[in-house]
Amino acid sequence: MEPWLAIVGIGEDGVEGLSPKARALVSGARLVVGGERHLALARDLIAGEPMAWPSPLPDGVAAILARRGQPVAVLASGDPHWFGVGNLLARHVAAAETVCVPAVSALALACARVGWSSEVVSTISLGGRPLETLAPLLQPRARIIVLSADAGTPTQVAAFVSGRGFGASQMQVMEHLGGPRERVRQSRADAFALRDIANLNLTALDVQGTPAATVIPLVPGRPDELFENDGQITKREIRAAALAALAPRAGERLWDVGCGSGSIGIEWLLSDAGNEAIAIDANPERAARATRNAAALGVPRLQVMVGTAPAALAGLAAPDAVFVGGGGHDAALLDAGWTALRPGGRMVAHAVTVETEAALIAAMDRFGGAITRIALERLEPLGRLHTFRPALTVSQWLAVKS
Repeated sequence: MEPWLAIVGIGEDGVEGLSPKARALVSGARLVVGGERHLALARDLIAGEPMAWPSPLPDGVAAILARRGQPVAVLASGDPHWFGVGNLLARHVAAAETVCVPAVSALALACARVGWSSEVVSTISLGGRPLETLAPLLQPRARIIVLSADAGTPTQVAAFVSGRGFGASQMQVMEHLGGPRERVRQSRADAFALRDIANLNLTALDVQGTPAATVIPLVPGRPDELFENDGQITKREIRAAALAALAPRAGERLWDVGCGSGSIGIEWLLSDAGNEAIAIDANPERAARATRNAAALGVPRLQVMVGTAPAALAGLAAPDAVFVGGGGHDAALLDAGWTALRPGGRMVAHAVTVETEAALIAAMDRFGGAITRIALERLEPLGRLHTFRPALTVSQWLAVKS
């Protein structure tokens, strides 16, 4: 089918900023869809039927698909495929049926205003996403472009950043970039007092913190103190070994069975923004704690279930990796995890007792793989002196499904 759906980026400068091609696509469309602001900016060009996006948004997609084969134009802010509606439409319309003419993105405009190189800037949209998703990006000297949900977002960001020990961070709030109403104002996060902020805004955040700031390290084996727990937690050294064995790859799904504090699933999610994790625990209090930990560490997308495996595993989306903690497991649980695992998937299980170790040896006989023993000793006081005290030895079974 010939392209029938035009996705046109429009900036705050309106029709004047559109190329001749973009103008022709909008003026020649029988249906023009966009937000109220977009339709107002392009009013002089629209000859067909204008339609503001309804709520919920999928209703608008259905109206667009009903015009398949007719010339339709969708207006979006800046680059439609950068945190924009272009990504939504791509799930419903093949690329061969569309033509996209982007305008200058908000990222490009923001970086131009503050003199940052876009390749070293982290970006995040808080439109429809929890504020906590900002937490992993708060690294000393990081530069972040934060797309706002509304006029209140910069104030919320300032409070959140300050509460994690990054109050010295410099914030530049930019409104209506690229248009006649453009305004850029600056403030320290812990002294933020900007008012009358426009709904259309973003923030350039130059992160500065104290030595006591809460920083989420970039590699697995994050400090145990970052996780609320009741002692049921895979300790950081063992957790780092578990994540190395699970070998997360972009866009994969993990089952964390017997999740305890949720630390394995959380670290899996921190490895890639597109990863998924389902955490299962029979204890409702621990499941609730895992949910809180996931929010605090910036990955509230962790799916937490209360249930007893293997029964709780029935009907779940197939995993690319399965982790079973060392609290106890039997052949039925290991068999269920292995059966559900996709080809190429990794299964990792820990044991701390001879009984659970025997279950791992039996699983290795059935499915292959290898078992490694991990022993740790920590220096502790012994009267006026010191000695190394051993922690429980952990046996780790790792198998890759062919």
